[in-house]
Amino acid sequence: MTIRLLHVEDDLDILEIALMSFEMAGGFDVMQCDNGPEALRQAPEFRPDVMVFDLMMPQMSGLQLLEAIRQVDGFADTPVIFMTARAQAHESRDMIERGARGVIVKPFDPLTLGDQVRALLAAS
Repeated sequence: MTIRLLHVEDDLDILEIALMSFEMAGGFDVMQCDNGPEALRQAPEFRPDVMVFDLMMPQMSGLQLLEAIRQVDGFADTPVIFMTARAQAHESRDMIERGARGVIVKPFDPLTLGDQVRALLAAS
């Protein structure tokens, strides 16, 4: 089964590396956006199975995007995974308490990124 994944990240290098990682892993149909407002526009048409948000972005943080996307019809329960360099235990707990499925720490391992996403999806 192909996993439709919406990846939102303001760092274009990370977007490129993540896309290559998901392509290498196979089984992902990926749409990428470099900011939260664009993701809010694209998500309803793309209909992702999972969304991966950078935590710290200009315009709209990952947490603000999470709150906004939950208000869009059909996205109240879509799994969200945060990707962040800020991975202290209390910060990760806060993200999960706000509704995230999990947290992937940057820098991530490109060889295991797809497996990390699959594992977090399976851990529901």
